Amino acid sequence: MSQYDDKHWMARALALARRGLGGTWPNPMVGCVIVDRRGRIAGEGWHRRAGGPHAEALALRQAGSRAQGGTMYVTLEPCAHTGRTPPCVEAVLRAGVREVVVAMADPHPLTNGKSLRRLRAAGVRVRTGLLAPEARRVNAAFIKAMTQRLPLVTAKVAQTLDGKIATVHGGSRWITGASARLAVHRLRRTADAILVGITTVLKDDPRLTVRLPSERGRIRQPLRVVVDSRLRIPLRARVLRHPQVAPVLVATTARAPRSKRRQLAQRGIEALVVPARQGRVDLRRLLRALARREIRHALIEGGGEVLASAFAQRLVDRVAFFIAPKILGGRTAPTAVDGTGIADLSQALRIRDFQVQRYGEDLLVTGEVAYVHRHR
Repeated sequence: MSQYDDKHWMARALALARRGLGGTWPNPMVGCVIVDRRGRIAGEGWHRRAGGPHAEALALRQAGSRAQGGTMYVTLEPCAHTGRTPPCVEAVLRAGVREVVVAMADPHPLTNGKSLRRLRAAGVRVRTGLLAPEARRVNAAFIKAMTQRLPLVTAKVAQTLDGKIATVHGGSRWITGASARLAVHRLRRTADAILVGITTVLKDDPRLTVRLPSERGRIRQPLRVVVDSRLRIPLRARVLRHPQVAPVLVATTARAPRSKRRQLAQRGIEALVVPARQGRVDLRRLLRALARREIRHALIEGGGEVLASAFAQRLVDRVAFFIAPKILGGRTAPTAVDGTGIADLSQALRIRDFQVQRYGEDLLVTGEVAYVHRHR
């Protein structure tokens, strides 16, 4: 008998799943542990990249004959359909696994419960729900894409202690230190798209790429998205460079000049026309269009008006606020979230499950956005 319980093995499977962070797009992160009849690890694995072996296949390959009569702990229901790889549920049955413990069902419409029914019908004991909240957090982006047809949205901000993201003259380099900026690149690595407004491009001229020296040449660059209702983006902007390596999409409206759209197209850059909302790109429509392109996690990096619109439309799921121990002041200095604001403190957005980390002299506050219930 094993000295460990079910929770231990599932926690190990979840830790394995997290190793796929930033590499499995557009697939979910999955970890799997197989324990033999004696309660010892026979095999384990995690999904590393789309098109590569799934976690269950890797664990079964490692376990070999020791999988027979054993117990499989897997963070997500084994797939039941043939995609770029064969269905994992059939491999589990061929291996003779006696019991399968699943943290959560797969929300993908082609699987969602089908594998669990297949396993039970074949006489395999199936248990579900073990460490389900943790499993849902690991794959929150995939779950939202499957159930709401929207990407998970994280709002990232670098600000001073008094909430400013730039001086009264627009200077913003660098509010945070080198350690915090490196953490930003790690955060970008987890995203499928990085989104900014045209004001950020005009003021800061960012590249919006992932730059991690330790992983040079091995990083899948996220889609860079610029929200630009009138196509004011300069053709020399750094974000438009090297679209073959780091793809770019400029979201605009029907009122943008067609001549500018043609100029962008000649440079290999798509100008996507999105329906307008109050004269500007409708962010919800844009995010739905990105979800159709299998964007699971979108990182909004500003500016204040784009973030204000995203919060107002209840599109932001998580926040990542880097806070520097500096005070800029200035009545007209831009803040992290602009817009019209709220009239009553009772309507303030709250951040739940927040965590605080330190990077050099700077702090990173992360958490989930809790929207106030709207009364009819």
